[in-house]
Amino acid sequence: MSASLDGTVTGAGQPLSGAQVTLFAGSREGSRELGRATTDAAGSFRITYAAPADGVLYVEAASADAGRLRLRSVVGVGAGGGVPQRTATTATVNELTTVATTYSLAQFSDRHGIAGPSPGLQNAAATSFNLADPATGKPGAVVTNKDNGAGNETLATLGTLANLLSLCATANAPHCQDVLRLATPPGGTAPDDTVQAALNLVHNPTLSPAELHSLAGAASVFTPALTAPPTAWILALRYTDTGLYAPGRIAFDAKGNAWTTNNWQPGTREPSPYVSVLDPAGHPTLGSPISGGGMKAGAWGIAIDHDGSAWVSSYEGDAMSKYSATGAPLSPGTGWKNGGPDRPQGVAVDQKGNVWVANFYGLKGAPDQGSVIVYPHGDPSKAVTITGGGLDHPFAVQIDGYGRAWVTNARLSGARLMETRLPEPTGLLGASVTVIGPDFKPTAFSPITSSSINFPLGLAIDAENNAWVPDFLSNSITELRPDGTIAAEHELPVTVGPWSAAIDGSDRVWVAGFGTPSVWLLCGENTAACPPGASTGTFLSPPQGFRNAAIQHLTAVQIDQSGNVWLANNWSELLPPTGGVGLVKLIGLATPVCTPLTPLPVRPSSATATACPKQ
Repeated sequence: MSASLDGTVTGAGQPLSGAQVTLFAGSREGSRELGRATTDAAGSFRITYAAPADGVLYVEAASADAGRLRLRSVVGVGAGGGVPQRTATTATVNELTTVATTYSLAQFSDRHGIAGPSPGLQNAAATSFNLADPATGKPGAVVTNKDNGAGNETLATLGTLANLLSLCATANAPHCQDVLRLATPPGGTAPDDTVQAALNLVHNPTLSPAELHSLAGAASVFTPALTAPPTAWILALRYTDTGLYAPGRIAFDAKGNAWTTNNWQPGTREPSPYVSVLDPAGHPTLGSPISGGGMKAGAWGIAIDHDGSAWVSSYEGDAMSKYSATGAPLSPGTGWKNGGPDRPQGVAVDQKGNVWVANFYGLKGAPDQGSVIVYPHGDPSKAVTITGGGLDHPFAVQIDGYGRAWVTNARLSGARLMETRLPEPTGLLGASVTVIGPDFKPTAFSPITSSSINFPLGLAIDAENNAWVPDFLSNSITELRPDGTIAAEHELPVTVGPWSAAIDGSDRVWVAGFGTPSVWLLCGENTAACPPGASTGTFLSPPQGFRNAAIQHLTAVQIDQSGNVWLANNWSELLPPTGGVGLVKLIGLATPVCTPLTPLPVRPSSATATACPKQ
């Protein structure tokens, strides 16, 4: 089908005449040219092209006079993603659209263009519309809305980055070479142009914040702009929905939709009856918020099974709830109580489709109580209840590549600290980690204990079957080998009360801070994916972590197929305990992973018939 795109190219706010403009289609097969044009004296162009069915459309413009200025803008999202299709018929290509496109598609971009597997590619392109409107070249509707806008620093960071690129908009621009020099990663080569410079900042967000901020002050094309240097060049967006309040944990389905539990009803501490679902661009979908199926205060348990259904722990309902891939409740009105759920928390699905539940037990009873419930092949009527192996108020459960379940034991004293919501608990609680085999029996080396495993909550498994266990009290991340031995203990540089972790497609470790609202990034076992000189456990984020005013007290961090880092704002205030608002997305910072987890983190690939292995 024939289509046309009319547009304007500007640099530093002025029309660029004689610029070479090319329209590309990006897909899993690569990037291909659809048409090209040269701008007239007003910077205008028109390109007629044959519209592709899937993938993404983007425009690239190169200045005839300023050789270092290269600009980009996403103008279309085709089929194959988890977002609605859309195509712009008019476009303004400038520095702001370049930053939006580069950050959103950072994990799909290189010197050859933009390409990659679905649905991550299309979902990433949809995020660029949240940051910049391709028709006007101005900030997008989401970055300027009530949940973002003046409420956090993302809009000003976007303007500052665009101002930096505008310093290369004229021939022999005096500051352009400084921009490219400061955007050069350690041990790397200087970027050739503005697109590569922006891409370097996404992949290395701690590069020269003070120097680049000072340099950006030489331009005032885009407003607002940062009034002080950032600690890192990150862009964060907060997404909200009716009933999305005090979210506990996040799980992604195969399309990239974010499913999340909700602890409380908005503005109260009454149990929430809702599960929320946002599409990859942050819009409510599947009839969200969803109720029914026995949901009563979803806590830290949610997982997607092989059919795309969501299994959610109903904490106050002492039950398990299930929802179809389209959002319909599949469990009874009181949920499933098979196996004796008692304040259930973490949920995971293994390679055989077995559903594992950490049966937390809340504050009832005494130490050494609690169990793990398994619904074989997702059948509650065949429930198996597992005890022993050190199970002691189990909180989280994750599956490794051998089909074993790794379970954190928060212990009764830790559970009491959590439920009474004391902000700075102290003392040794003697908690542990239990590993249960695919035969539903605890392994001989369970429980695993250490002084650094004092009050463990969420944990994550990397591609080599190592377990990474954040500890709320010891303020550290303990790395456990597949045989249960301790590989290392990595202490966080500031006291944060780390709650949970996620592993990206490069085996890097992302940690969510509850006590201090921040996110930390550690180099994992794959040191080749880290900067020169980094070793396993090296912190790649600033000492205080990645921060943004959109981020509140976090209980969950998860990675999607586009390389975005999603965070659950569980609390907004510690005293008095007040629910947090929305999910936050750090754009383009992580290496993508297949979703749902399979169960180990795997990077989607364009080299195989399907982007992800069958779950």
